[in-house]
Amino acid sequence: MSNGAGGGAAAAAYAARMNAIKASGVLVQIQNSDFLNLVEGMQMPIVVYSPKNFWSSHKYLTSYKGLAFYTKSKEPLRLPGDIELIISRKISIPD
Repeated sequence: MSNGAGGGAAAAAYAARMNAIKASGVLVQIQNSDFLNLVEGMQMPIVVYSPKNFWSSHKYLTSYKGLAFYTKSKEPLRLPGDIELIISRKISIPD
């Protein structure tokens, strides 16, 4: 029994998603408050920030113990003053 074109398209979509995950590593979405707590507890944190534009929200990304943590916010977060902030035009996060 063959899956036909629909099965092939689903397999291609799955393969594309797996490749995106491999390329981006492990991403963990957390709440804004948890992101701030994580960054505040780090020594010499680095945060990548993508400002809000017409279609998206403010996005924040940091790395901790080999995992990448991110959050999205309608309003800018009040980040601690002792971070290294990298401003990016865009942060692409696979769904």
